[in-house]
Parts: sequence; structure tokens; C-alpha cells
Amino acid sequence: MLLVSQIAGVIAIGIAVAVRGQGPGGGAILWAIPAAISGTIGLYAFYRGIAVGAISVVAPIAGVSAIVPVTVGLATGDPPSAAQLVGIVLVLPGVALAAREHHEGGVRLAAGVPLAALAAVGFGGYFVPMHAAGRADFWWASLLFRATTLLMVATAALIVRSPVRMSRSDLALVAAVGIGDTLGNALYAASSAHGLVSVTSVLASLYPVGTIVLARFVLHERVGRSQQAGIAATLAGVVLISAG
Repeated sequence: MLLVSQIAGVIAIGIAVAVRGQGPGGGAILWAIPAAISGTIGLYAFYRGIAVGAISVVAPIAGVSAIVPVTVGLATGDPPSAAQLVGIVLVLPGVALAAREHHEGGVRLAAGVPLAALAAVGFGGYFVPMHAAGRADFWWASLLFRATTLLMVATAALIVRSPVRMSRSDLALVAAVGIGDTLGNALYAASSAHGLVSVTSVLASLYPVGTIVLARFVLHERVGRSQQAGIAATLAGVVLISAG
């Protein structure tokens, strides 16, 4: 699935760059390569996490990636606001609660949580270098990002000899996901020319809100009360970090 989505994404952004008809805007677009490496690891972990665990739990934990650009902003002279500090304080216990689920034998780590944590690290490592690449030329940065991701995924598929089989309807859906993901990457890269990394990155980390709403009303996903409290606290923390 990931391979098909990346192929569709490369085709979409490749056509856009070709129609634009301009060369790359500078060597800084090469920052898109480490962004792609980190982001692809995060994306794979996220997809695997929601495959084995509850989306409502995995998505907000992955959204904690917002802390990474805030930390970078702090290190480069952009101190966090009071709201962002409160958000960080909320996120920590929120993740702890969301990550624990009750069952007959007691309390255990919820399925998908380690993968969600890896996704948070991967997404966090994507934001800063992609911001730098986007400031140079977001069109070419987006193409280089997607091409690098496709190369990584294709190489992994060849190594594990993973079969790529799906129906036409599933193929269209997966291709649409890839194009949508590419559009999101391009818009984030474009936003880098108009804001600080600590602002644009954390705003991009608000995606778990929509994901959780869809999981609740489309998939009818349910989690325990303590996990619900943790999810709410984590989301509130991410929102405060973004609003700050």
C-alpha cells in the first residue's frame, strides 16, 4: 500500500514541477532528503501502529512530534510561550494514560504505542529539515522528498519481496491517499516561507484531531475511560503547543 501511494505522489508532484517549468531554487532543497528519511520511518511506524492498535490512541501520541520543532525553536532563540509550556505539561501524563489499557489480567501497554512513539520521533525529525528545504524552493523540495521516500519504500519492498496486489477500487483509494499526503507535504513546505519552524510545524501536528474524529464516527472505535482522558489531555496539549 505504501509503495503504491508513493508512486502516485511522485507522479502528481512530478507533473506539477514539470508544468511549472523552472529549475531548483538552490542547494538547500537537499535538506528534503534527511526529512524524507525521517518522515518515511515515521509514516511507516504510524501505518503499522494503526494497523495493530486503536487509531484514537496511536494518532495523538504520534502528534506529540510537535515538541521537536518547539525544542529546536527554543535552541535557536525562539522561546516557548506559557501556553506551549502548559501544553507540554499536559502531553506527558496524557500520553501515559492513553498508552495504558485495562484488561482482565490488569493494566498493559496498549497495542501500537511503541510504533506511535517511533512515529512521533520520525515526524519530529521531518519538520525542521523540510522547513529549510521549503524556504529554498518548495516545489523541488517536495519532489525530492517524495522521490527519496519512493526509493526507500521500493528498496524495502524488494528486500522483503512484498507482493503488491489490490483491487481497482483499493488502488484508486490508496493512490488518492498518496496524492493527498503529497499535497500536505507541499503545503507544509510552502508555509515555511511565511513562518517560523516552531509555528508552522506544530500547526501541521494538529492532524490527530481529524483522524480521531473519523475513527470515532466512521470506524466506531471505542477505548477505555482512562485512555479517553489521556487522549483528551494529549490533544489539548498539542493544541496549546500549536496555539502558542
